[in-house]
Order: sequence, then structure tokens, then C-alpha cells
Amino acid sequence: MEYIELFLKSIFIDNMVFAFFLGMCSYLAVSKKVSTAVGLGAAVIFVLAITVPLNFLLDKYILREGALVWLGEEYADYDLSFLTFILFIATIATMVQLVEIIVEKFSPSLYNSLGIFLPLIAVNCAILGGSLFMQQKEFATISHAAVYGVGSGIGWFLAILAIAAIREKIRYSNVPAPLRGLGITFILTGLMAIGFMSFGGMLTGGDEGAKKEEKKTVQVVKEDTTKEVAENTNVSIYN
Repeated sequence: MEYIELFLKSIFIDNMVFAFFLGMCSYLAVSKKVSTAVGLGAAVIFVLAITVPLNFLLDKYILREGALVWLGEEYADYDLSFLTFILFIATIATMVQLVEIIVEKFSPSLYNSLGIFLPLIAVNCAILGGSLFMQQKEFATISHAAVYGVGSGIGWFLAILAIAAIREKIRYSNVPAPLRGLGITFILTGLMAIGFMSFGGMLTGGDEGAKKEEKKTVQVVKEDTTKEVAENTNVSIYN
């Protein structure tokens, strides 16, 4: 249940595009066609699914303060956290290069349609943001990091797929001239972000229910305590 909650939260509530507005450059530029959006979205899922767990291992066993204790007690005081960005970006760039080679080999048409935006995944802030959010959330195991990486990638994929489908339909709509192009795209993105904010109620409702139960428990304990004090007071008066 914990993994399912983390997976759904990373897709709908902590969506990279609609919650944090990360990766907007590729999101806006490659969302003119659904086929192109699907290709780039799949590449983002793959890169996030690989880099987030790898960066979790780097953070846990190399970068954190005291992470090098596995090499010996004399390394317990070492802190390599200043290398976080360098190592994270190096890992991301390696995976992006692998994706570029695979796409060019098996789908030259998709490679040509994506153009410069495929190698630019290496500097996509959504990819780096996934690793940095993973570090901030302090996941206990690599499986949590993997689930978060896959969920974040799927969330970005759904975002670019949705806006690409809408933009294809808008071509046949009577959009006012000043709003054509990026104007109407920004408006649609804002409206979709508002819609995705409603998914936050899935967790808020559970929290409110837990708080109500906690209040009821506290109230019952207070009533029992009051009765006990009153009984003890009556006994002491009679004595």
C-alpha cells in the first residue's frame, strides 16, 4: 500500500509539470504532435526510472556525510555532498546518451522528429528535479526511489501526452488570433494544473479523518480522566 500511495502521489499530486512546472521547455516545444510527445515521454520515463535509483545509491554510499564509513572508520567524517550536482548530472547524461543511441538505432524517424530535444533531456530540470526530490524526501530503500522515479516519469509523460492531444484538436478550433500558439497552450497548462491540484484531496481527506479520530480519542481520555479525578475527590472528602 505504501508503494502504491507513493506511485500515485508522484504521478498526480507531485506532478513534475503541473505541480512544480519543471521540464517546461521540452513540454512546450515537443507537444505539437501526439506521436512525438509519446516518444519523448517514454524516453523521460526510462531516464527517470534508471537515474533516480542510481543517484539514490550514490547519495547513500558516497555523497552523504559519513556515507563512506563502509570503506573504514577513518572515512566516517568525510562529506562529499558538494559533489551532488556533478555526479547526478553525470549519471543523467550517461543515461540520456544511451537512450539517444537506442532511439537512433531502432527508430530513426522518431530520432529526427525529436531533434535537439532528445539530447537536451540531459539538462531537463524535471530529470534532475526527480533526483533532488528523492534526496530531499530521504527514502529508506532503493525500491522507494525506483517507484518514485517511474511515477514521476509517467506523470511527465501524461502531461505532455495530454497537452499534445489537446493541441492537435485546437488546430481545428476557432481560437482568437492573439492566443494562437503558445498563448492558448499556457492557458491550457494553467487550467490542467488547477485540475491536478484537486488530486491533493486524496491525501488531505485521509489526514482529516485521522485527525478526527485522534480528537475523539483525546476527548474520551479527557472524560475518563475527569471522572477518575471526581471520584477520587469525593472519596477524599468523605474520608
